[in-house]
Amino acid sequence: MHIIVIGAGLLGLTTAWFLRRHGAEVTVFERGPGAGLETSFANGGMLHASQASPWNEPGVLRQALDMLGREDAALLIRPRALPRMLPWVWSFFRNARSDRFLVNLEKNTRLAAYSLAILDEHFSALEDGFERAALGTLKVYRSAADLAAAEQVATRCRAFDVRYDVLDPQRVVALEPALGPIADVLCGGIHFPDDISGDAHLFCRALAKQAAAAGVCFEFNASVDRLLQRGGRFHAVESAGRTHTAEACVVAAGSFSAHLLRSVGVRLPVQPVKGYSLTIPLDDWPQAPRVPVIDEHFHAAACPLGDRLRIAGTAEFAGFDANLTASRIENLYTLVAGLYPTGARLIDRRRVEQWTGLRPMSPDGVGIMGESAVAGLYVNTGHGHLGWTMAPGAGKLVADRVLGHATELGLEDYLPARFSR
Repeated sequence: MHIIVIGAGLLGLTTAWFLRRHGAEVTVFERGPGAGLETSFANGGMLHASQASPWNEPGVLRQALDMLGREDAALLIRPRALPRMLPWVWSFFRNARSDRFLVNLEKNTRLAAYSLAILDEHFSALEDGFERAALGTLKVYRSAADLAAAEQVATRCRAFDVRYDVLDPQRVVALEPALGPIADVLCGGIHFPDDISGDAHLFCRALAKQAAAAGVCFEFNASVDRLLQRGGRFHAVESAGRTHTAEACVVAAGSFSAHLLRSVGVRLPVQPVKGYSLTIPLDDWPQAPRVPVIDEHFHAAACPLGDRLRIAGTAEFAGFDANLTASRIENLYTLVAGLYPTGARLIDRRRVEQWTGLRPMSPDGVGIMGESAVAGLYVNTGHGHLGWTMAPGAGKLVADRVLGHATELGLEDYLPARFSR
């Protein structure tokens, strides 16, 4: 069975790898010159079942309105992007109702826990290749009310064996000494010891190499212009004027998946949500961070990756604008100074890698996986800020679904059809 996968990011690569492992002939089309060069290139670096909350938490509409027009807003909606996004935005805020949020949180936590288990089971040989670390995730809080609310959310994840430990400021600093200079402004933190971290781009490169050695064919610098169907079933993809046939196709093209699916009449509610990151060398820092930290005050994260520190955050609705915005980058430097004031003074910005990418986001904050309305055509996208966390599990689930195997986790809650009910 020949299967085409569109996209060589985290979701496309893991799907292709499992398809090939089950004996399928697989061709991956990627518009870039290599694997993991777009949204998977410089993300936050954390894989966590503990932080699987959809972005549209209860109260997000009020927060968005309070921050309207502010360049330092954690959630920023550009007015120019709003008209084409109105139905999606309406659904996004509707899913912020408490009852819907809790249902979607459960779906994400279930998938994340499964995905981390799949990572350990199937990709342990790649660990040395992507700077994996297993020190957990530390969330820090600057108000007692925020800490108490976060603990309530954490308790709901216990059903999925997500462990956590509530720490006072002294124990926070004992776990991460680099936070010592700000201990007096912290009310405490929550440590999730089973979370891991790693460089997603390095993982993509290592997995692409392994997949190619196993027989996966990669077509780089090969944009897919449209999908073709025949008799209501997927037939082929068209790239650079050439038609490539296959028995099935998995669209894992991130935010661009919706555009491709429209060519065969399938509507997929996925929108790009722009994120930013800095990658900072740590060789001059006297007290280099070692534990991944999420700061709820700044709505951003800091993740050590070997001898580098990845600072990532913000959600910006700006359509497909992939330009770096100076003010948004400056917000991340502010985060560094707020978390690590001593190290921040040593940063040489000429050596910092600045990046932005478009996260594919569904309106309910839950990934979209499985068969579309066109027979033989499948999707694996919409995981938003959780793409790195979900990729191992999502790749296996979709591959199993394509090949007609029983899935270890039910896909009913993640199918594209849920948006047409």
